[in-house]
Amino acid sequence: MTTILPRGKAPTVADVAREAHVSKAQAARALGGYGAVSEEVATRVSHAAAKLGYRPNELARSMNTGRSNTLGVIVGDIENPHFGLALRGISDVARQAGYHVILSNSDEQVAIEQEAVRVMLDKRVDGIIVAPCSSAAADNQHLLQVLADGRALTLFDRAVDSLAAEVISVDFTATAQETTLELLKLGHRRIAYVTSLHCREGYRRPADLGLTPVVQRVAGMERAFQHAGIAFQPELIKTGASDPTAIKRIVSDLFSGRLPPTAVIASDSLIAQALLREFILRGLRIPQDLSFVMYDNFPWTEIVSPPLSVIEQPVYEMGREAARRVIAQIRGDSAGDQPDFTTHFIRRGSVAAVPSTCAE
Repeated sequence: MTTILPRGKAPTVADVAREAHVSKAQAARALGGYGAVSEEVATRVSHAAAKLGYRPNELARSMNTGRSNTLGVIVGDIENPHFGLALRGISDVARQAGYHVILSNSDEQVAIEQEAVRVMLDKRVDGIIVAPCSSAAADNQHLLQVLADGRALTLFDRAVDSLAAEVISVDFTATAQETTLELLKLGHRRIAYVTSLHCREGYRRPADLGLTPVVQRVAGMERAFQHAGIAFQPELIKTGASDPTAIKRIVSDLFSGRLPPTAVIASDSLIAQALLREFILRGLRIPQDLSFVMYDNFPWTEIVSPPLSVIEQPVYEMGREAARRVIAQIRGDSAGDQPDFTTHFIRRGSVAAVPSTCAE
């Protein structure tokens, strides 16, 4: 006889137990995956649950097992395709391992990131993957709390001072140096780099940028200038490009002087798109008037005119590795050594010799 439920009432463990003709305790153990039940009871309970459309109470299950089979992921800007691609890698691995993903967007603001961590801990996630807004230890007590609560923690893309957490990242120094040397060989001397990172008093030295990939990128640029015996111009490192208005202001600053840059490097694809718009509005042609390079390689970069030169990194694979390693932490397994992630400069039509009218 099938159990008849009142309209609108979700089936409970007791309903499943009646349908399967077992005790409520047996049904709870079979549904919750804890304790011992016979194969026959497990099968009957499974069939009864499917027949009634029973959905487990995940909070109750986590209270019993200590696991929610859920990962929290916090990124700076989900509109940035860099994070979108990383999230795809994280989600693919999580799904295959039986984990759900809760996503939060920090807008690169520490207070929002702190609140996201608090909510995720309240929801009893098993582990958190985060691209931290700040590398300063004073800003990251919330990440220490993740570890104090016994939750797994993996950092993506960026490190944090004095935090004993694994970081999934790639070293850009060599490729940034190679790219800059290529531009220098083409006659460029005024090479600007535009990033969304904030420096309160503007860029002066790499330490101003914290423990981020941007430090490696700028360091690689500086090494290239040193190698070529040419003076590096730190005033062309432009920070705070966090929205179109800020980027418009940066472009105005770069091109209002007597000696504007002859090449510009964009820190990510969102910045690249905003910069290209501003260049078009100013009548600047690429590469006739200005060479252009951006970080990350997406399909659209090959179909615009001219195709954009890019510095490619394995973002999807890094996302997969972040998920694999945080799940290994949760399960108490060894994740082994990290893969050797590498970057590559791909030269396309947006880079050319410096115009003769701009040469120093």
